[in-house]
Amino acid sequence: MPLARGRPRHRDQRRPGTTPRDEILDAAGELFTTLGYTGTSTRSIAESVGIRQASLYHYFKTKDEILCALLDQTVRPTLSFIAALRDMDPGLDTAGQLHALATFDGEKLLTNRWNLGALYLLPELRDARVESFWSDRERLRLHYLALSRCVIGETGIDDAAADLPFRLVESLVNVWSMPAGPQRDELPLHVADACMRVVGIPVADTPALRESTRKVLRHNDLEFTRVAGRA
Repeated sequence: MPLARGRPRHRDQRRPGTTPRDEILDAAGELFTTLGYTGTSTRSIAESVGIRQASLYHYFKTKDEILCALLDQTVRPTLSFIAALRDMDPGLDTAGQLHALATFDGEKLLTNRWNLGALYLLPELRDARVESFWSDRERLRLHYLALSRCVIGETGIDDAAADLPFRLVESLVNVWSMPAGPQRDELPLHVADACMRVVGIPVADTPALRESTRKVLRHNDLEFTRVAGRA
């Protein structure tokens, strides 16, 4: 008779999460970002959670699957946000959409418990079987690119700048270790403002863009709470 999922556990829960799967991902996030992907074994992940290695395989068949699930956390929430963005504010222009997207995406990268965005930089990632992540990340990049090109079409900036907003937002992984506080909290907004500059939006438009972004993000938080309450 197969073991019940997540058992046996060596000791009481010591990782955040509502399921053993969540705990496994939390442990893997810490170990991958501190020891590297190659330097982390599934045994060490299981030990960090307090379960047997065999129990871990009830949730993930391979270490690559764990890595892919972690990487998905850095792009899928933003892809869902993109899908809902027009419904949240149908009157939002392209620059407003780009500013809101950059702020939301930056917040997700910066507020993860572990610096999961830094996993993009691991050389081992090229050999890992994480095709679904690369596909989702490319979808995200192309959406940034489409919005940027629409804005550039109006501002007249060289098209070479169109890929910069996506790169600017991803650069936030380099300041993830910055101490918590108001300055760190404001970084996603500052990066979104910088995205506007590189596509030719004048500084004078910043206050209005920030206000529309805050409105959109508040609406998104309320909608998330409403949907979660139904679950």
